[in-house]
Amino acid sequence: MEIKEVVKKRYGELARTARGAGTGCCSAGGCADPITANLYSAEELGAVPDEAVGLSLGCGNPTALAELKPGELVLDLGSGGGIDVLLSARRVGPGGKAYGLDMTDEMLELARSNQRRAGIDNVEFLKGEIENIPLPDASLDVIISNCVINLSADKDRVFAEALRVLRPGGRLAVSDIVARGAMPAELRRNIELLVGCVAGALEESDYRARLLAAGFEAVGIEPFRIYRAEDAAGLLTKAGIDAAAIAPQVDGKLMSAFIRARKPAAGGCC
Repeated sequence: MEIKEVVKKRYGELARTARGAGTGCCSAGGCADPITANLYSAEELGAVPDEAVGLSLGCGNPTALAELKPGELVLDLGSGGGIDVLLSARRVGPGGKAYGLDMTDEMLELARSNQRRAGIDNVEFLKGEIENIPLPDASLDVIISNCVINLSADKDRVFAEALRVLRPGGRLAVSDIVARGAMPAELRRNIELLVGCVAGALEESDYRARLLAAGFEAVGIEPFRIYRAEDAAGLLTKAGIDAAAIAPQVDGKLMSAFIRARKPAAGGCC
């Protein structure tokens, strides 16, 4: 089965069990763990429905990272239960708009339900893939994403599409899992960890190089959390990997990071 179909199946299952569950994370197990804990302030959590909080599935807080301004148009790649879209909509205000893009029907249904509960009008959830964004060229001010780009098998296409739909001077501000140095081959091959955003992590310099190659500038990668062997042990065990053997090899080599980049302004040069 292709990676995309595995991801779609797993996240559909998570969405179907999300209502009232109150748990969610970037890892495939759907549990509170070092990756997903304490990402949002109490004020932010109180501003969205519990179902959106419970299926946040993220590894950071891109809405805070993006420094959204009133009136801006923003897109969340892989919007899941909608928490970052709803928070973004509140930040850009009624003069702006927040789009959420997801390929999973169950996630879209849950996100639209959360939108109705929140009573937020300046939101639109779109069905589609992050490699083929269903919006016109140069139509957005900001693109955010929360631990989703790792799930794509064609990250270069994701970056190219992000550049296409951003206006000149537009901003990319995402949270993602990033590798520091080589990762064990056994971890890279494991589909369970890929669904959980770990095995698909780009190495830090590779992430930067791919964004620059796509045409972005002012690329910055800022560590948010660096994971130690003990943090990795639980995820590895759930994936059927010998944690005692592999965890020491990934000690300090995985991090949640804030990634920022900008599309060059119109008429810029040199």
